[in-house]
Amino acid sequence: MKWQGRKRSSNIEDRRGSNGGMFRRSGGMGGSGFRIPTGGRSGGGMGIGVIVIVLIIGVALGINPMSLLDGSLGTGTSGSVSRPLPDAREDDLADFVAVVVQDTEDLWAEVFTENGMTYEPATVVLFTGTDRSACGLADARMGPFYCPGDQNVYIDLSFYETLRSQFGAPGDFAQAYVIAHEIGHHVQNLVGVLPEYSRAIQSMSEEEANAYSVRIELQADCYAGIWASYVGEENLLENGDIEEAINAAEQIGDDAIQRRTQGVVLPKTFTHGSSAQRQEWFERGYSTGNVGACDTFSDGF
Repeated sequence: MKWQGRKRSSNIEDRRGSNGGMFRRSGGMGGSGFRIPTGGRSGGGMGIGVIVIVLIIGVALGINPMSLLDGSLGTGTSGSVSRPLPDAREDDLADFVAVVVQDTEDLWAEVFTENGMTYEPATVVLFTGTDRSACGLADARMGPFYCPGDQNVYIDLSFYETLRSQFGAPGDFAQAYVIAHEIGHHVQNLVGVLPEYSRAIQSMSEEEANAYSVRIELQADCYAGIWASYVGEENLLENGDIEEAINAAEQIGDDAIQRRTQGVVLPKTFTHGSSAQRQEWFERGYSTGNVGACDTFSDGF
């Protein structure tokens, strides 16, 4: 991805070292209207998966580290956290994240404006080890997550080494996909998807809540694909970028993570979707560039 020397978002808070609306995206590769369904998840504990559970704790709070981790990120089989990156490498990654965030802001500001709305950017918090969020403790072992309570995305940059070495998903565009996915959750929060999910989850069984969570997460993957489409239209893609994102989607599917961490796949416990589903919905967003293509809540899903 072409990112060096480009504009960086001002909505970055560096704490390292301290302890449903009607949308359409016109032009480009798509433009039909779509009403984003509403949804949200409350939870506590790891039963429904770290990323969803921590997606929205209670009605107002929660964390949703991408399926990428499901609580296993950075722990391997021994429970150890991945080693810190050299300072220079982390600073480079911090600049990279800021550029990616700016691109997401440009995209979603355009989409919201086209629909008579104003996009309010999330703040991306860079931290080391642990930090505080409105959703509770931010822990590097959970991986990147979006907190609806304060509308912040939290990320310990050492996660990217884990993504490469433990999840087999190297490349800067795999890293960018992670950010675009979490910003996708922010979009869902702004238009009411996550708050409604939080309410609806109260009357659901765990299996039903898991299935609902999968739809939430796949929609965020589709939104990440729309961001990739936007970056492509801006002539910022390099050879192999999309393949890196698709590989990352495969490596962080629930089935791939369960097979890697526990040796058995239990579809009823999926909270983010299978590898095939995650790839499909990212590619759908990328190929259409159209928010209307990201309806993971319609019949026949």
